[in-house]
Amino acid sequence: MTTTIRPSRDQDIAAVTAIYAHHVLHGTGTFETEPPSAADMAARRADVLSKKFPYLVAEVDGEVLGFAYCNWFKPRPAYRFSAEDSIYMAEKARGKGLGAQLLAALSQAAQDVGVRKLIAVIGDSANAGSIGVHRAQGFTPVGVIKDCGWKFGQWRDVVLMEKTLGEGSTTSPEPVTD
Repeated sequence: MTTTIRPSRDQDIAAVTAIYAHHVLHGTGTFETEPPSAADMAARRADVLSKKFPYLVAEVDGEVLGFAYCNWFKPRPAYRFSAEDSIYMAEKARGKGLGAQLLAALSQAAQDVGVRKLIAVIGDSANAGSIGVHRAQGFTPVGVIKDCGWKFGQWRDVVLMEKTLGEGSTTSPEPVTD
């Protein structure tokens, strides 16, 4: 079995769309309720890449089984060193350590492009898989927004976690001028 974590390609969109659609229709890790089309997913990927953020896939024996990316936490300039991560795994890949590898690679790639704070906004406090993989990769809990989303006939919480990358807030991310 050959596992590769790599930058996504245009030809990965079908697999990425299928993985995400499963989570939209059957999970609470995303609060979307209608699966986006392949064209929508391609546009979202293009937006991430246009900002010079990483968009990665996990591939096992040539099959894409997961994807992860980060994007601005908030669009205002003061937040430009903070990004929100997203990670989704194919159902058959869950619980096998592939998500941890993918999230570790995303964290490093985000740090490489200057991100100092990675923020996880996890749908549903019962989402033990996502909370667990984030915790295992060094994210710490910072709060819960109770009853924030309505999906599958129930109110759902949002769990917030964070991870400091590189020097974090110990140094200026920009050259200091006099």
